[in-house]
Amino acid sequence: MSIGLRNPRIDLIRGVSILLVLFHHFNIAYHMNDTTLSMVFGWDAVRALARNGNYGVTMFFVISGYLITSNADRRWVGLARINARSFYGLRIARILPCLLLLLLIVNLLAVAGVPIFQNHAPTGTVVSFWVVNLASLAFWMNVLISAHGWVNYPLGVLWSLSVEEVFYLSFPILCLVLQREARLLAFWAVIIIVGPLYRFTHQGDEGGFLYAYFACFDGIAIGCCTALLAPRLHLRGIAATILQACVIVAMAFIYLWRPIAQTNVLGVSAMALATAVLLWGAHNRPAGSILEHSRILSIVVWFGRLSYELYLFHLIVLGAARTIFPPNVVIGDEKLLLLIAFLTLSAALSAALTRLYAEPLNRTLRWLLERQGVNQAA
Repeated sequence: MSIGLRNPRIDLIRGVSILLVLFHHFNIAYHMNDTTLSMVFGWDAVRALARNGNYGVTMFFVISGYLITSNADRRWVGLARINARSFYGLRIARILPCLLLLLLIVNLLAVAGVPIFQNHAPTGTVVSFWVVNLASLAFWMNVLISAHGWVNYPLGVLWSLSVEEVFYLSFPILCLVLQREARLLAFWAVIIIVGPLYRFTHQGDEGGFLYAYFACFDGIAIGCCTALLAPRLHLRGIAATILQACVIVAMAFIYLWRPIAQTNVLGVSAMALATAVLLWGAHNRPAGSILEHSRILSIVVWFGRLSYELYLFHLIVLGAARTIFPPNVVIGDEKLLLLIAFLTLSAALSAALTRLYAEPLNRTLRWLLERQGVNQAA
């Protein structure tokens, strides 16, 4: 979505999602059980907030499906007119620059001998960097993790990108073949039903219920359906406010109630549907005074705007922190200071990469596509 068309409410949802992921990964590295935060609120409460970061990824999937579908519908004035070549070109322009930079950084740090950036063998099977790089570029990192565990610390996050891009590989083809929105909605409805059934049949297998394609496609499909239905189903007024407030409370309950390993079958579906309701409301209310006058919410919105770069590069920062400040020597509120530094440095790095690298390359690649007559955006 271009800067001029950004919806701050969607960025707010995305900001909450990425912050949940960042806090989840930080707590894995530096358990917060001996901090003032845990003393005040209790370790059980802090752990409940930290353990289910994968629900943040579920929210990302829904937002992604919504944005991709709504942007394509607007760009080509209907999904039936989508230009497949242009669609893939635009995805490459957005995804590839940061992905290649991430791989370059990790490979160089691994060659330099920094242990946390090298490959590991959690299941006892050694996996080469050739395989890891191929899995990253060919979008089957989730398959690799399912088979061999989290073999590379900073590159493991690419499992969700693998899910997304495989889903979008078929997106323009489906639009061209099915043509009518009713048929697309019916197809995606099948995917939405398959999701919880797939997760149910893979209980006890983390690679199955968390990382597999069909365990996650339902979230993206829900986002796609929301993009088509939201313009036709208006959600405004006090009823909309009450509904969204109830949805937020329900999401908080699902998130905090139990670990995702115990709630993933219907919990992922419920979290995805709840995110869809928030997007539905954001579609009908693209801005609001609460975002304009709340400093805290504006910071969350800013994190949301950087979410792709943050997601890809935050483990570079956290990996460096774990190398310089080993978790076994960081105690008490030193972890809180490190958490603040981690969030600040991750955001600063992502902002710099976005402004100086990702966006310029994105614009350049789009310009090249236009010159070749590939990008037929309005």
